[in-house]
Parts: sequence; structure tokens; C-alpha cells
Amino acid sequence: MLQKIDHIGIAVKSLEEAIPYYENVLLLKCEGIEEVASQKVKTAFFTVGGVHIELLEPTTPDSPIAKFLEKNPNGGVHHLAFATDDVVDSLAKVEAKGVALIDKAPRIGAHNKQIAFLHPKFTQGVLTELCQDAK
Repeated sequence: MLQKIDHIGIAVKSLEEAIPYYENVLLLKCEGIEEVASQKVKTAFFTVGGVHIELLEPTTPDSPIAKFLEKNPNGGVHHLAFATDDVVDSLAKVEAKGVALIDKAPRIGAHNKQIAFLHPKFTQGVLTELCQDAK
């Protein structure tokens, strides 16, 4: 079912302010910035040890990331994403085990991946994303 940790999503107020920390202090290279209008975010990706770090900046005050930042004004880890070879099948399997789904069906996220979130009340408090590479 799960193949690896795909990425760790980190909420930030501003990509412009956050990117220099990752580049100048941690010496990681920003691989690009992408706006995901459907998620109301701009993202910046870095890779370390085969795992992506996804910085998430809200683009509207009603975005999920903006709401997260209201509760966590300094930002921080927003979600943990696992790669799967079949997100639809993975969703069915976790739902069959009693886990509530935020997304009953996958939607398109950054890098055109199919993504779906599991409810943190059923995942030990960690917002968990399942993602599948675009076909």
C-alpha cells in the first residue's frame, strides 16, 4: 500500500521569507514554486534524503493553510504525506479499518499528483495525506 514518505508539508506565512532559511541555512535548493489554485496555496519544494519538504503559503484568507496559521501563528508542520501506487485502493482500505476520510475520492494537488487526506482525529492527531504520482 504505502511506498515511502513522499513529503512533509510545512505551513508558512510567506514563501519569500521562508525560502532563504532553507536555501541559506540548510543549504537546500528550491526546486520551484507552484500555485495550486484548488488548494488555495503556493508551494515551494526542497528535497533531502529522497523526501520532499513542501512549504505551503496560503493564497486566500479562507484556505486551510490560512486557518492553520491562525491557530499556529509561527507556522509549522501541517501534514505528513505517504506515496502509494493506488490512492483509491489505499483510501478504501483505511476507511474499511474505521479511519474517517476528509477526501472520499482523490483530487489534484501539487505536481499534478492525486491526493487525499485522512482525518487527524483518526490518525493520532497527524493530518495524513496519501498521494499518487500523475499517470
